[in-house]
Amino acid sequence: MGTCVVTGGAGFLGSHLCEHLLGQDHRVICIDNLETGSLQNIEHIRDSAFDFRYIDITETVDIPEDVDFVYHLASPASPIDYLRLPLHTLKVGSHGTHHMLGVAKFKRARFLLASTSEVYGDPEVHPQTEDYWGHVNPIGPRGVYDEAKRYAEAMTMAYHRQQGVDTSIVRIFNTYGPRMRANDGRAIPTFLRQALQDQNLTVFGDGSQTRSFCYADDLIRGIVSLAESDAHMPVNIGNPNEFTLLELAKTVIDVTESRSEIIFEPLPVDDPQQRQPDISRARDLLGWEPTVELHDGLQRTIKQAGVERLVGASD
Repeated sequence: MGTCVVTGGAGFLGSHLCEHLLGQDHRVICIDNLETGSLQNIEHIRDSAFDFRYIDITETVDIPEDVDFVYHLASPASPIDYLRLPLHTLKVGSHGTHHMLGVAKFKRARFLLASTSEVYGDPEVHPQTEDYWGHVNPIGPRGVYDEAKRYAEAMTMAYHRQQGVDTSIVRIFNTYGPRMRANDGRAIPTFLRQALQDQNLTVFGDGSQTRSFCYADDLIRGIVSLAESDAHMPVNIGNPNEFTLLELAKTVIDVTESRSEIIFEPLPVDDPQQRQPDISRARDLLGWEPTVELHDGLQRTIKQAGVERLVGASD
């Protein structure tokens, strides 16, 4: 049907997106420098329409083929990664976004930026709507990721307004599913790894901080719907069902039938207290909403990923 470029295509979400697009008969050019992605995420893809290219998008990007869609997902996304790679994270949001927007402009392709709910920071508005400007600490430890994404959004809109590039922006909320890295530091893979080994589950603070967890298949469906729409302003894609981290920990113990107990550790710096998407815009513009509930999604994740992957045996 068309040719799609997916940056970060060997990552958790990128690999699911590549699979989905191939299932729609697109040709997929998967770009990744494997800094946080892994060939293990795409080694099962055996399709002549799939082409992996080892490219660092912070440097020059050359795509000789005609392109219909550019999905720009590349970025370190977990705290462990962007705290380890602060300058690279900023460069992916700035240089990398500039290069991929240039590709979209030259190829006359539709461009989708994968932004994040972290642009809202520790929000003063709840749930978060796309019109809310956020409350972000630019000099805190999370600032390299938050501001890289905010800058990428600004650059995307500048290319749209000045250069006429056909752009879209998705603000992704917490997502989980098969191919999460067991040791990436985020709540669900950490809890699953601990529970499957009957270790204590580590909850930061008192566990009252909230998150909204969207299963990967639901998220990818929303991303593709947005890319294939004519929307240009940011759109939240996530699950509006809100859980405290303490509730999440108890649900993971229940799903895994673990003997784990819950322990509490100090809250990290600038950890958001509330995270819940208002998905009214996604419903209105795309007819999209998630369908997979947390308990079912966790069961699917364990079944499809396998215990060894979830406990980090192959990390």
